[in-house]
Amino acid sequence: MAMRSCKVGLSVFVCLLAIFSTSLSSRLPIVFTESRVLAQTVDERKAEADRFLQQGIEQFQTSQFEAALQSWQKALQIYREIKDRNGEGQSLGSLGATYGALENYPKAIDYLQQWLVIAHEIKDRQGEGNALKNLGLAYNNLRDYPKAIDYHQQWLLIAREIKDRQGEGTALGNLGIAYYSLGDYPKAIDYHQQSLKTTREIKDRQGEGTALRNLGIAYYSLGDYPKAIDYLQQSLKITREIKNRQGEGAALENIGIAYYSLGDYAKAIDYLQQSLKIAREIKDRKDEGQSLGNLSSVYNALGDYPTAIDYNQQSLKIAREIKDRKDEGHSLGGFGFIYRSLGEYTKAIDYQQQSLAIAREIKDRLLERQSLVELANIFGILGDYPKAIDYQKQSLAIAREIKDRNGEGIALGNLGITYFYLEDYPKAIDYYQQALTITREIKNRKDEGNALMHLGSAYWKQGKLTLAESTLMESIKVYESLRGRELKDSEKVSIFETYINAYRILQQFLIAQNKTDAALEISERGRGRAFVELLASRLSTNSKEKFPTPPNITEIKKTAKSQNATLVQYSIIGGNFKINGKQQWKESELYIWVIKPTGEVIFRKSDLKPLWQKEKTNLEELVKTSRKSIGVRGAKMENPPLINPEKQKKRLQKLHEILISPIADLLPKKETDKVVFIPQESLFLVPFPALEDKNGKYLIDKHTILTSPSIQVLDLTEKQYQKREKKTLQTNDMLIVGNPIMPKVPIKIGVTPQLLPPLPYAEKEAKVIANLFKVQPLIGKQATESTVVQRLPQAQIIHFATHSLFDDVRGLDSSIALTPENSNSSSSPLTKEEQKRDGLLTAEEIFGLEFKANLVVLSACDTGRGRITGDGVIGLSRSFISAGVPSVIVSLWSVDDGSTAFLMTEFYQNLQQKMDKATALRKAMLDTKKKYSNPSQWAAFTLIGESQ
Repeated sequence: MAMRSCKVGLSVFVCLLAIFSTSLSSRLPIVFTESRVLAQTVDERKAEADRFLQQGIEQFQTSQFEAALQSWQKALQIYREIKDRNGEGQSLGSLGATYGALENYPKAIDYLQQWLVIAHEIKDRQGEGNALKNLGLAYNNLRDYPKAIDYHQQWLLIAREIKDRQGEGTALGNLGIAYYSLGDYPKAIDYHQQSLKTTREIKDRQGEGTALRNLGIAYYSLGDYPKAIDYLQQSLKITREIKNRQGEGAALENIGIAYYSLGDYAKAIDYLQQSLKIAREIKDRKDEGQSLGNLSSVYNALGDYPTAIDYNQQSLKIAREIKDRKDEGHSLGGFGFIYRSLGEYTKAIDYQQQSLAIAREIKDRLLERQSLVELANIFGILGDYPKAIDYQKQSLAIAREIKDRNGEGIALGNLGITYFYLEDYPKAIDYYQQALTITREIKNRKDEGNALMHLGSAYWKQGKLTLAESTLMESIKVYESLRGRELKDSEKVSIFETYINAYRILQQFLIAQNKTDAALEISERGRGRAFVELLASRLSTNSKEKFPTPPNITEIKKTAKSQNATLVQYSIIGGNFKINGKQQWKESELYIWVIKPTGEVIFRKSDLKPLWQKEKTNLEELVKTSRKSIGVRGAKMENPPLINPEKQKKRLQKLHEILISPIADLLPKKETDKVVFIPQESLFLVPFPALEDKNGKYLIDKHTILTSPSIQVLDLTEKQYQKREKKTLQTNDMLIVGNPIMPKVPIKIGVTPQLLPPLPYAEKEAKVIANLFKVQPLIGKQATESTVVQRLPQAQIIHFATHSLFDDVRGLDSSIALTPENSNSSSSPLTKEEQKRDGLLTAEEIFGLEFKANLVVLSACDTGRGRITGDGVIGLSRSFISAGVPSVIVSLWSVDDGSTAFLMTEFYQNLQQKMDKATALRKAMLDTKKKYSNPSQWAAFTLIGESQ
């Protein structure tokens, strides 16, 4: 769902209030030639006109715009009668600026042109500059950007001539906005940088804040969201310093929009809620409505459609109350987008048609173009390509008319996609090439990558194989250049999510050419990149090694050999299929590569189409239902589902048929030989040990199993292990935490926090394991977050037997439950650091620590879960590995307290017998399976990383 437009810091129409508020009597003319009676008459008439002028100012300041216009019309009439050109110009300027503020731009331009003529005639350079400024603003709002630029350039010359530095800074900023609107972001940034320099030189804090905000928006449009956020945060700081509440709200809203684009929805909601609060405090109904609309967009992206609809209804209500037709159109379009997401296309079309009607009524060409684009999208989904093309061409015509280069590129790209679906590849290529030219002109790297990806696909369909491969590879290089900047890990992950399809399309192309090794290289290149860079940067002191290149086939084989394991890499491939006349994205094939320790690489694939063609499901849904069939409760289910043995067997065997059967003959025959599965997307939640073959044998019966987000991550965790000091486990090297005094947590946002229940078996588990190693565990009130965090960096083995919570939106809020500081009865006041310790040790907090541990065991619920991305699972396991731990054992669901205590005790007893971690875990699972038969009780745990 499209966010409402970013709030640029466009200079408001100048009503010359500062000029009018000066003493009027000092400007009264001295009349020598007229008779005394006539002079008094002129003076009286001028005084009357001045009173109307001042009255208009006061009315304008109290938002009585119609009354102000009437007062200024009366003033204008008198000034013309007495031939007072200065007063006439001021009246015309006020009328023009007010009509501009009221969005009646044709009338505004008429009055402003008259003012410009008079100001030039009487050599009022300041007035002339203000007239030019307002004319530029009017044409900018009419989307006639070349004219707007011309007027702003003239104004800039005058501002420099009369040494009006503040005016110079504003003129530069408005030029930046005009070039931004044209899609020329580099030029826009140049002008905003000049504006920023000027405002800083003259210490204009408000102007500086505006320039920073505009720079943030420009970088946002270039897809450089981290840089955008940086500038917007600087702008926010200034608005707070100078107590500019409206500017503060605008900065907060733009930051929220940037986080939305990064996929960090939790942060987006936080900033947008702050913006909404300010709008309500200062009673800015327009901004309130826009913040509500943007919150609706975030909840729509989260799939929370009821909340999205609620926020959008509030936004629409406000737009109608304040009679803001433009925002009403946006809100109606928002409903269209939500109902498209819900698959209710008739409703979606109705709302978009209403939005389009308003756009045409108020002559808002940009809103009209956006409504046309969305209507084209809906008809494209419905397979009505002639209608889609018609709307796309209308959108293209408007984009060209208003010189919206970015919009023009989007329309051309969409036309290319439609003709691609129609299998008219020459036309598709023509449109893609036009779109590509524009994206390169305006330096929009993300859309350049999209155009290249589609162009490569069209070349492939045309049989131009060499051109197709080079174009698809070029698209990946363009996308990867976006990640090449100095970004935070979470930002790299979010950016990567936007272009993961390019890797899949290139894999399909290479497999079609029987280039299976090259396809494996691309598969590996398209996963875990941010994770790899993170691990490499922490492992190496050499800056060049901090951004390692993806492994080639030789290096992939070398990893399998050094691991002495069989690696199994999965890649889910999909495409658009016409089903019941509608274009739908569906999973089509599962690519599987088996890399043996000998270096042999074999490619196999599994057909996924029968899942949705015959069984009315898909791979992701099959994984979910398989988990439910063994009693695994979902994220929002209070109680585990009832176990149906028949359904359980059927679904686990179906998963085995898809994931394992195609490669069963390639897996090692010796059960102690290791198999490392490298999943993708929903496959990260597959209970691999519990998969059943046709004979009812579980996979764990035949193989020793590990998992990893990528082959290169596996290689790096081995290097982490090699860096560890090899020493005999000492008593003080273990940290065991069990059944702390539980914190209160909200089940979901906005709900009153509830106390997590105690885990008596977890306490027993911790005590038994501690006894094995003759160490003292941290139990109950001893297991405070501060104590645990203090001891984590020194421990060689870390074991948590407690609750955990997983966050599938952001990932980094996944947490381990510990004892909150305020749960202790000590009367001594808490330090600031202790006050932060709420009893939830989050993945984000773990991420910032450094560990010496060789192994972390998270004997808690759902510790292997989090936000599933192209980079792997963002959660607790990733944070521990990133912080230097080579081996992490996690759970894939809410584990049973009793069976888990038994399994973990067995695991550590096996470790004491000098078994490696993977073998020790397998044997513990098999022993637990004898006592607890259901897979939910023994198959939840997986070892990620190094097995030694």
